[in-house]
Amino acid sequence: MQRREKINYYLAIAETVSERSTCLRKNYGAVIVKNDTIISTGYAGAPRGRKNCCDVGTCLREKYSVPSGERYELCRSVHAEANAIIAVSRDEMLDSTLYLACRDPRDGTLVAGTSPCSMCRRMIINAGICIVVVRDTKEKYRTFSVADWVENDDSLELHRGY
Repeated sequence: MQRREKINYYLAIAETVSERSTCLRKNYGAVIVKNDTIISTGYAGAPRGRKNCCDVGTCLREKYSVPSGERYELCRSVHAEANAIIAVSRDEMLDSTLYLACRDPRDGTLVAGTSPCSMCRRMIINAGICIVVVRDTKEKYRTFSVADWVENDDSLELHRGY
């Protein structure tokens, strides 16, 4: 019997969490792990008490053909990473790892090449999370150092353009 590698074990859990996502565009699931213990999970969905996109039957960003990474104010959902972060205290998240998986809601396939949006990156930085691991396939994943996000501040590029 071959035992599942630990990183892919946590990514498989994040993928399962994504099955609760209510987004019509992409289903994300996040798992925060510290010292080999899952401390939080989150999936993309409308704020508590509000109707989800799957209940309303439409996604405004899709309706208006908004490109990925733009016009988040039109989105009804709180992102998976944000939901996982707000469920636990910062002290508990310091030096933790966030595992992220994304599935296409139309056919359930994994979506390769995704990563946290700029807003979620800022929350991940402030939460004290050290590593982000994103699933691309059942066996392949990418690992991001949050310290690199701090060092290579992509938001400065926006300021230079104005």
